[in-house]
Parts: sequence; C-alpha cells; structure tokens
Amino acid sequence: MAAKSVLELEVKSTPEKFWGAIRDSSELFPKVFPEQYKSIEVIEGDGKSVGSVRLVKYTEGMPMVTFAKEKIEVADEENKLVSYSVIGGEIINFYKNFKATLKISPKGDTTLVNWTLEYEKASEEVPEADLIKETASKTFNDLDAYLLKN
Repeated sequence: MAAKSVLELEVKSTPEKFWGAIRDSSELFPKVFPEQYKSIEVIEGDGKSVGSVRLVKYTEGMPMVTFAKEKIEVADEENKLVSYSVIGGEIINFYKNFKATLKISPKGDTTLVNWTLEYEKASEEVPEADLIKETASKTFNDLDAYLLKN
C-alpha cells in the first residue's frame, strides 16, 4: 500500500539561494555534509534535467544504505520544483516505490521548503520512512545554516 510522508519547514535563506544549492547538490552536498555523503556522481545527463541519473554514495555512518541511484522525474526551474525516484541501491530492497519531491517557495521574509516522499513498503516488516524524513529535515536546516554563513 502506498504511503506519503510530508515535511514542511521554513528556512532563512532566500528561495533563489536555497534552490541554487539544491540544484548544485551533486557538488555541494559531499562538501557540506561529509558525514553523510562520500560522493554524488552524475552518471546520465547533466544531473539537473529530467532523465538525469545520479549515483549517491553514503558514508558508513548512514543507517541501512551505502548507495542510491536517483533518476530525476521532474525539474521545474521556474517553480523551483524537483522530483526524483530511487531506481537502485539498498532502498529498493525496503521500498517498491520511492519518490521524493521538493518545492521551494517564498513565504514573507523566509523560504518555505516542502518535501514529500511517496513510497510503498516492500513488506509489512519495513519501517515507515520516519528516519528518512528526520534526515531530510536535518539536511535542509543544516544547509540553510551553511548558506547563511557562505
């Protein structure tokens, strides 16, 4: 049965700056989050447009996963929206479908980050995606802190 996890949070960075960091995550995330990411390699396309595939390699400190292959399904620069599906790696052993969508929008003097994860567990024993949601929240808040300093 399909499930959905939604995260909505406000950050202080401008929408343009936060979106730019998300779009440059292949290079930026391993530098900013070396405790999470060993590397993010673009293996098909440019890493930003629909159809692009990235190979994300995680550090030993990340639970349950060492790598994931992500395919960009939607890339909407004007609306600051990106959506990707995981098509390889350990995650697909736990979830039949795993698709994340991220939308960045202005909210007064702040920026609203909307992250939605749609997934289908491979079996009843597989936990809900709470840990993944917590990791996303921490990543977005830490990214905001980094952008405010740099």
